Formats: sequence, structure tokens, C-alpha cells
Amino acid sequence: MKIPLLSSRHLRRLASVLALGALWAAGCNRAKDVTPGGRSAAVPVQIAQVVRQTLPLTQVSIGAVQAQRSVAVKSQVDGVIQEIKFREGDEVKAGDLLVTLDRRPFENALRMARADLANARAEEARARNDAERYQRLDQQEAVSKETYAQLVTKAETTQAQVQAKEAAVANAELQLGYTEIRAPIAGRTGQRTLHEGALVKANDSSVALVTINQIAPISVAYAVPEGTLGALRAALAAGPVTVKCLTHDGRPQTVEGRLEFVDNAVDQSTGTLLLKATFDNTDHTLWPGQFVDVATQLGMESGVLLVPVGAVQVGQQGAQVFVVKPDQTVELRQVQTGRSADGLTVIRDGVREGETVVVDGQLRLVPGSRIEPKTLGEAAAGPRLGAGAGPQRKS
Repeated sequence: MKIPLLSSRHLRRLASVLALGALWAAGCNRAKDVTPGGRSAAVPVQIAQVVRQTLPLTQVSIGAVQAQRSVAVKSQVDGVIQEIKFREGDEVKAGDLLVTLDRRPFENALRMARADLANARAEEARARNDAERYQRLDQQEAVSKETYAQLVTKAETTQAQVQAKEAAVANAELQLGYTEIRAPIAGRTGQRTLHEGALVKANDSSVALVTINQIAPISVAYAVPEGTLGALRAALAAGPVTVKCLTHDGRPQTVEGRLEFVDNAVDQSTGTLLLKATFDNTDHTLWPGQFVDVATQLGMESGVLLVPVGAVQVGQQGAQVFVVKPDQTVELRQVQTGRSADGLTVIRDGVREGETVVVDGQLRLVPGSRIEPKTLGEAAAGPRLGAGAGPQRKS
């Protein structure tokens, strides 16, 4: 199939039609940005003032939540589990009964130990009486010295045997007490690994009855660069160091604690220093094994100029902000920025205290653009019902 070729006259007509269409579209676009009075439409933006105030000096890291104490509960004697007194995930106190073992073998062993003790005491009493009786005969020289010495030795031997049997009874009572396995610390129980009827071995390294983690209070371990050591030591010398944590879960929360531990050496392989902070965690916000953002407050930087983080844009010549002039137009200024914290950025040079900067809506601005200022609250609320304004698109 051949495509017919257009003549030069037809091509000129087609070009004229396309040019007219482009002019019409451009006119429509300009009409959208021009008010009925002929002036350019104001661009709605969010604004904020440049303020001078104190900003906390913080070091941000990633930390891991750790239980302050974690105990794998094991049996200290061989036996059969008779009853389990806790449920998985229970909050227990130190001394609470967790598991009971079959007591009968240990009760029998205690009876045997007590019987042996009674026999040893009887032998000891007889030997002591014999030694006392022969002592009088020895004083009267009615018996030989050798016979008397043998009786004294026997009395001392039977006394030692009594002490050994008393220790055996105490040990049997201790073994019987081990049939009641109690919580060594207060905390939260984990998963049960054994159940009723299972045979347990004394101090079995392969399996534990349950693991208890203390989660209130709780610790967070994290590392900071070795370059912060000087500021960290100065902060510790000034008093308690505040540490804040931000969780990464579906409902992020910030909790506040205090620095408790600074490692005694810098890790040479990473160039970092290990720290630990303690949190009361009464509401169980932090959980063992969880990763959190950690901010360590190393001091305060006072008298600095601050703007919201969103006000600073990165251009071809570096950081820049749109500054609002008294006639509600904007000018673009290059600025020198410092650090950022708590949603604020330090401005070292380029703006003055009390000036107004654009925080949101910069994409539609050029130097000289007129603006319609809105605070953050107004932008979130949007137009009021019945005000006659249609919905506004976020710039």
C-alpha cells in the first residue's frame, strides 16, 4: 500500500494549523496563571520565620535493644516434669514458681539420708560413753593406755561420721528443693521448650525450660564515631547525658533515657565506641532485639539561626532558600548551612533573624514570584466549608 505524498501547499496549510493550535494552548496555560486584573496569580506556599534560639547538639546512631538481664532457666537435678505453673509470655517476679518435678525419688533419698544420720548419731553416742567410762579407769590405771586411746579415737571418728551424715541430709534436702524451679529474676517468659512428662537433665546445655528477659528497665546498645569521644566526656562531666530513642514500628514512638555505659576502648576495626543507655520502659515501648534510632545529647548550641529543614533547597551553586520580601514576592538567596536536628537546620550565613522563608511550594517559584502565604496549620486544614473556595492542589 502506497502512502500518498502531500503537496507543498498542503504542507504549508498543515504547519499553519499546528502553529495556531500551539498558540491557543499557550494562551490557555497563561490564562490559568493570570488573574482577572492582569497580574500573575499568587502561588500558595507555606512560610516560616528565621529564629535565633538554642539547638541541642546530638549524635544520631542506630541501636539494638537488649534485655538488661536474660536467664535461661534450667533444672539443677535430673527428673520428670510434673507440672508447669506459667504460660508463655507471662510477667513473673523473682521467686515465682515456674515448674515442679516429681518429688518422690528425692523424698526417698532424704529419708535414707536421715536414717543414716540417726544410725551415725547412735554410734557416736555409744563411742562417747565408752570413752568417758574408760577415762576414769585410765585415771585409776585399770586399763592399758592403748585400749583407752583406741576408744578415744573411735569416739572422734563417729563424731566425724555424724557430721558427714548431717551434710548428706542437707544435700538431700537441697536436691528436694530443686524439684521446685523458681524464677531467678523478674521479667517476661518466652516460649516453653518442654512440657509435662518430659525428662530433664541437670544443667543440660542443649535445652532450657524457658528464657526470662527483663524488659523494664531495658538497655539499648549502639556505637558512635571515635571523634565524638571528647564531646561525650565533656557531657558526662557536666552531668547525666540524655538519650532518646525512636522506634521503627508502625506507630513510631520516642522514649527518653540516660547514658549508663561507655566502653573502655575504641573498636579499631570500625573506629567506633560502644555505648549503652538505660530506659525505664514501664509501658514496654522497647522490645529486646528491636532496632531503633538513638540520639545522644552531647550539649547545647545557643544563639544560632534556625529554619525548618524543608526551607533549604539544593541548587547548582549549593544550598539556597526563597526569602519573602515585604511586597509578598520572593528572592532566591544562597546560604551556608550547618547541622540539622529536630526538624531544624542551622543557617551560618545568608539570612537574618526575623526574615521569612518559604518552607513548602518552592517548585512553582522563581525569583520575583508573588506568593500567598499559608501557615502549616492552614495548609493542613484546607478550605473551609461554605467559603466558596474549591479544593487546592498541594504544590
